[in-house]
Amino acid sequence: MTNILEIRDLHQYFERGTVNENHALTGINLNLAAGDFVSVIGGNGAGKSTLLNSVAGSLPIDTGHILINNIDVTYQSVEKRAKLIGRVFQDPKMGTAPLLTVEENLALALRRGEWRNFWSSGVKRRDRKLFQERLATLGLGLENRLTTDIGLLSGGQRQAITLLMATLKNPALLLLDEHTAALDPKTSAIVMQLTDQLVNELNLTTLMITHNMADAIKYGNRLIMLDHGKIVVDIAGADKKKLSVTDLLNMFKENSGQEMNDDAVLLS
Repeated sequence: MTNILEIRDLHQYFERGTVNENHALTGINLNLAAGDFVSVIGGNGAGKSTLLNSVAGSLPIDTGHILINNIDVTYQSVEKRAKLIGRVFQDPKMGTAPLLTVEENLALALRRGEWRNFWSSGVKRRDRKLFQERLATLGLGLENRLTTDIGLLSGGQRQAITLLMATLKNPALLLLDEHTAALDPKTSAIVMQLTDQLVNELNLTTLMITHNMADAIKYGNRLIMLDHGKIVVDIAGADKKKLSVTDLLNMFKENSGQEMNDDAVLLS
């Protein structure tokens, strides 16, 4: 099976060579096959965000290699990788331009990775029809709010649109950076259902960081646990489906020698 993401011997340091040196990622090796939906969990300081930012290109790596779709992107900028990656951030405000309308935000997303002469061309009629069709699949009535400034929408609505924007061009790799953490439980559940729907419909290869252990078990076909910059658990398929939150807590304790006492970890 073709690997969409390959991470080879990835090391990341912060304040290297000082008394405060932090070896944040210690030789990570990870492959994601086409269509894999992988949840990443771990306590504070485990290296989750460092891993995602390394893949996205927003954090230059110290040593190692990253390949996406067999393209070595190790030294490519965030902008260069935009043709291959869709990303949804924790903060719904980060993925959208608040003073632009819903359709204008979607039009920008449709031109991701391209030279964008947006202001001269505006939103094309054929694109508007596409946006209405895709928004309708969310079931939130947003297809009727194309000309609403996106900054006027709720956090959940914005995050749903950001998710649609990130997947509009069927990226090779979708990165989800705790994308439900800032939402209330009800809205979080809706956005996770939409995430699962889009990932499955488009067969997207996905890497999702989450503090919600129940979501990590429920969604996707594979789960990895990080601790002190290392992958200490990698479980997939039927074995993953059998897991409980208690199992994950026990695995963390067994591998790290301590309790997972991260206050941000959600058990359900």
